[in-house]
Amino acid sequence: MTYDEGLAQRVRELVGDGPLVSEKRMFGGLAFLVGGNLAVAASGEGGLLLRCAPEDTASLVGGSVSRAVMRGREMAGWLRVDGAALDDDAQLRRLVAIGTAYAGSLPPK
Repeated sequence: MTYDEGLAQRVRELVGDGPLVSEKRMFGGLAFLVGGNLAVAASGEGGLLLRCAPEDTASLVGGSVSRAVMRGREMAGWLRVDGAALDDDAQLRRLVAIGTAYAGSLPPK
């Protein structure tokens, strides 16, 4: 499966084009990085892969948002968001803001 290019464009518009923002194909999708740190990605599995503060993971999980599973393990600080939940612009804006804020808080790579 390939990532949703329409979703990627919506994310691109929300992330903006600041000097620390870049795009990179990763995990079968299109990732948006802030300072070299992944913030959010239009996932090749559909929906979003979202970065958050590890301590915020549990409070963000619910409904269409689940912990991302990597190499068979649920990962704190990584979320998967079902595509159907992203039709709402306000919800997408909120999620992208979470990812970009966290990635922007990390030391640049």
